[in-house]
Amino acid sequence: MNEVLNDLQGSRFVLDVNGNEVYVLYAEDKKTIDLYSTYTPPPLRGRGLAEKVVLAAFKHAKEKNLKVIPSCWYVRKFIEKHPEFRTIVLD
Repeated sequence: MNEVLNDLQGSRFVLDVNGNEVYVLYAEDKKTIDLYSTYTPPPLRGRGLAEKVVLAAFKHAKEKNLKVIPSCWYVRKFIEKHPEFRTIVLD
């Protein structure tokens, strides 16, 4: 399995799985990162891949002292499963 990369030009954290991309799109400024859309190609769904890219985004936010804006429904679901990140989430 490849590692999740921060595609700065595309403003997304992306994981390449045999040429298929799983990603979370973001908008970042000095204080916040808005995680506003995730995508997993249908044949790859149900394998925890979206969770991997969102986790990478949260780790990035924590390292850079950014507050996370969970605009995407999947990101909100992720926070329920990972309450350790609640402290950096903007309501």
